[in-house]
This record gives sequence, C-alpha cells and structure tokens, in this order.
Amino acid sequence: MQSSIIGKIEKARRYAAEPERFGVEVLSVIVRGDNTDHRVEFADEAWSCTCGFFGEWSICSHTMAIERVLAGLVPPQPLPVASATGT
Repeated sequence: MQSSIIGKIEKARRYAAEPERFGVEVLSVIVRGDNTDHRVEFADEAWSCTCGFFGEWSICSHTMAIERVLAGLVPPQPLPVASATGT
C-alpha cells in the first residue's frame, strides 16, 4: 500500500477518535417506519419530518431516533412541554 494512503488511513483514525471535530449542518434521511417511510431533515439547526406527529409537536420518534444515532453530531432537541390546559 502506498505510504500516502497509509498516512490518510492513520489520519482518519485520529479524526474518528475525536468526534468533537464533527458537526452536521444539513442532513436528509429516510426512516423506514412500521407503516410507511418518512423523510427526516436537519438544516439551519432545525428538524423536520413528514410524519403527522411531527407536524403537531415539532418532535417525533423518527427525529429522536436519528438524534440518538448521531449522538454528539447534532444538538439535542428540546422536548415539548405540556401546557396548563393539558394540550
């Protein structure tokens, strides 16, 4: 193997050991749900999902799952707070 490739592999290992070097700016993912697929996107520090629950709550199981998969690479989503009226 060429020494230049070996050097790149070593550098990649070093980068991978330092996850604080990374951050996601734009992301588009298809989540294969139990009933249908959903598109989840992250851009401009905001999440979106095509599922109905996200439309009402601005958070859903799909965005939370991707947040877990990408732990540390995307900022955590604030959980919704129930209002005093229970809605």
